[in-house]
Amino acid sequence: MKYKAVIFDLDGTLLDTLADLADSLNRVLQDKGLPTHPLEAFRYFVGAGASTLVSRALPPERRNDELTADCLEAFLREYNRNWDLKTKPYDGVPELLDALTAKHIEMAVLTNKPQHFAELCIQKFLPDWIFAVILGQRDGVPMKPDPTGSIEIAQRLDIPEQEFLYLGDSDVDMRTAVKANMFPVGAMWGFRSEKELREAGAVEVIGRPKELLKFMN
Repeated sequence: MKYKAVIFDLDGTLLDTLADLADSLNRVLQDKGLPTHPLEAFRYFVGAGASTLVSRALPPERRNDELTADCLEAFLREYNRNWDLKTKPYDGVPELLDALTAKHIEMAVLTNKPQHFAELCIQKFLPDWIFAVILGQRDGVPMKPDPTGSIEIAQRLDIPEQEFLYLGDSDVDMRTAVKANMFPVGAMWGFRSEKELREAGAVEVIGRPKELLKFMN
């Protein structure tokens, strides 16, 4: 099948954002006298939105709605100041985006990152490419793995869902793609394992960004 469009996850797929997320949340935890975490632990905290990220990082015995809300507010302030210190595109992503652009493939981003952070990241780190739609976390719209965002992108671009390839690095992404009737491809350079991606519905997994092109011919 020749796919006409690609939906990308953002964190762990296009951009390596893990260190800035981890540093920001660890500073909040430290300020509140709570235990911090090594960078690798954040690979399993991220992916389901900021509130879930904060909740997963809290000690189980201290985890409650009040503390989660307090830490979430502090984390968003901290991340707003430090979101771009270590973040960068993964190796090979610029070359992939160049190749897709040359093939006139429509590109979009769907992330559980808050909408304004998603837009900021694209503007700063991927300014040379056109993403037809950028959708992040928005009030009143369910987050991934709910397929609402994916289907909205397909409708905006007037392209049938089954003509989309969906690239992401987590079980959340693969489940989203499956629910939206899109072709799910797992990114092995991101935050999660091949086993997780396969179990969540990945039809293919790739180890480098440009390997995606073999599905576009």
